[in-house]
Amino acid sequence: MIDTQLSRLQPAPDELATALFGTRAATFHHPWMRLFSSAPFSYQEGLTHEARIRLSYERLRLVNNAIDDPLAFASDPAALSAMHEWAGVVDAGMATCASIHYNLFLGSLLDHDHDDRDLTEYVQMARVGTFLCTELAHGNDAAQMETTCTFDRDTGGFVLNTPRPDACKWMPNTSPVGGPKDAVVAARLLVDDRDLGVFLFLTPIHDAHGTPMPGVEIRHLPQTASSPVDHCATSFHHLQLPYTALLQGDHGRLTRDGHFTSSLGSPRKRFLRSIGRVTMGKLCMSAYSLGTTRHALTIAIRHAHNRHTSGMTSGHKVPLFAHRSHHAPLLEATATAYAATLLQRSVTQQWTDAADNDLEQCERLIAVTKGWITWQARAIMTECRERCGAQGLILANGIAGQLAANEGTITAEGDNKVIWVKAAGEMLLGGFTPRPVSDIPPEQRSLDDPRYLQDLLADIERIWHERARARLRTGRAPSPLARWNTTVTPALQLVDVHAHRLAGQALSDSADQAGTAQTRQLLTDLHRLFAFRRIAAHSGDLLAQGRITADQVQQLPDAVDGVVAALEPHALTLIEGFDVPEELLDNHPMLHADSPAVLVPA
Repeated sequence: MIDTQLSRLQPAPDELATALFGTRAATFHHPWMRLFSSAPFSYQEGLTHEARIRLSYERLRLVNNAIDDPLAFASDPAALSAMHEWAGVVDAGMATCASIHYNLFLGSLLDHDHDDRDLTEYVQMARVGTFLCTELAHGNDAAQMETTCTFDRDTGGFVLNTPRPDACKWMPNTSPVGGPKDAVVAARLLVDDRDLGVFLFLTPIHDAHGTPMPGVEIRHLPQTASSPVDHCATSFHHLQLPYTALLQGDHGRLTRDGHFTSSLGSPRKRFLRSIGRVTMGKLCMSAYSLGTTRHALTIAIRHAHNRHTSGMTSGHKVPLFAHRSHHAPLLEATATAYAATLLQRSVTQQWTDAADNDLEQCERLIAVTKGWITWQARAIMTECRERCGAQGLILANGIAGQLAANEGTITAEGDNKVIWVKAAGEMLLGGFTPRPVSDIPPEQRSLDDPRYLQDLLADIERIWHERARARLRTGRAPSPLARWNTTVTPALQLVDVHAHRLAGQALSDSADQAGTAQTRQLLTDLHRLFAFRRIAAHSGDLLAQGRITADQVQQLPDAVDGVVAALEPHALTLIEGFDVPEELLDNHPMLHADSPAVLVPA
């Protein structure tokens, strides 16, 4: 089934890197690769939690020094995404704070009227920006938040207030560690007792010395298992703000005498427009997870080539990677990492190019992608950690800490399950049209054909769409919640298989565009492995629907094994395509010697 003669040819790693990072890698990726490979970003053993947080902010300022124009950087989705792909590898806390400062904080200021606003302190990072939206009692239902900002006709400004303890802003990085901070705070705009919806307000958190401003209460939260960040619960007690604190735009403007206008009649739409940077944040989170995933695979596969173990005959040793039980899951993970990276490239470009009438569809696509990539990252990094045994538990080896920190990406900018439930509902109610069924009978098609594999992935998508729609239409449920509860399980399956099809298509397209036959074959083999696993998992449905033959179902196990065998000799080339700098890999003790442990000096 696999063209083994062609797949034995070795493509150049730089061709694979070009496929993954594009022709502008020197602009978007190489500067971050160099910076994060430098000595100040090396892993430091034995730091306390607070010391690690302080180090993250020191590194954040090094990042800021490396950016020519922070405002242009915050406005460029490709540039923001690229930085996240490399930052999380070296310092999860720094990456988190960078995402908040540049995207959520600066990005929100730039997305609203700002011509008369002096941003110099934030550009120079004399003050760090943070973002306060989620409340203790209102997470994914943030539109129901209780924090208020009341227009004060006597002063012409606003009064920001937290009405009860459960309305405190939950988990923002508002401690004085890292220097004084300002925030954009989401709050309900009240004018003469009229609730006009949620808007953002530029709010000072500390004075120049790092002391909380009068009316700002900050309570440190317990340490999390994810990235080391100064998480706090933050409340406001009748904090006076100037008129200029309100971030205004077409979705909502308030004159100095209290007259309100908006291009949007719905308070919910005003809220979504106000926090629009959360969508870009989802792209940042998926980029973050991609970088740590590719890094973990590079470490695990190199380690498996360096570390030797018993072979099948007495006294004979072979690399760990020689065993199918070891290399098959890592190769499957590598295929997924390629597909996920290429999906991220496609989605980022679509978001960059989106017109106003495309925004809703693009926002849903980004939500689907964020959930899928961050969950895949968890699975892949878990596999890598296990394949490295006890060495994989050592933080300095670059997998275990990043795996724990990835939990933050799964929750940040909307919990994955919640944003997928929303996407599922939209897809069932007109936001998605399945691809038409191919008119070529499966008996005339081959599992060697990438187009057939993509058609099968589309068939799986259509099957789950029909199943979910049937659940939505069938019977009279006692309540809307009960009706949705009968629908949500197949609806979430629809979102999952939709993401798989899109990722598979991105990988297949990349193979078609490859410059050489060797690279094209290798990318095609990766696509086969990626698609085979998904098709095998749904082969019963495909067979029942007549989209695959019984003979093809029986061929799938051998097809998977054959493509794994074809890819195995190229594993090191595949991870070289991830372009992880040698200087970064040199920081991981287990890659230096085939020994049970590498001691760290006391």
